[in-house]
Amino acid sequence: MSAFAWNILLALIWIAVSGDFSGAGLLTGFVLGYIILGITLREVPAFAAYVRRVPKIILFAGYFLRELIRSNLRVAWDVVTPTHYMKPAVIAVPLDAKTDGEIALVANLISLTPGTLTLDVSSDRRVLYIHVMYLDDLEQVRADIKRFEARVLELLR
Repeated sequence: MSAFAWNILLALIWIAVSGDFSGAGLLTGFVLGYIILGITLREVPAFAAYVRRVPKIILFAGYFLRELIRSNLRVAWDVVTPTHYMKPAVIAVPLDAKTDGEIALVANLISLTPGTLTLDVSSDRRVLYIHVMYLDDLEQVRADIKRFEARVLELLR
């Protein structure tokens, strides 16, 4: 059984023992299960990798949420003000992602943020074509997308 499955099992046992059948109870059980797995099975490679990966997932979720809010505010500001600040363009961004899963996750997360939309991947899977609403500085936009991709790849690899 995988480390994540063990963590879920420990969270469910916590819910059953505590009698707190709520989201907070599940979260508490999940955190306690994570701590127990981290302490007791730190020598087992599969569990050690899981224990190292969970904080990365939490940090990435916070980063993505911050980017999502920031891009939502920028688009909302452009909608409510009489002057449009849009400078739409289609740009090509070279990819460091190699597998189909990595490329799909990067492309979908880019499309989830307002103001950007993944259009296509080149046939050799080395370039991602993205429509951006605000192209103030091409190199800055590419750098932002590459930073985003690097965080996703750090999470997956």
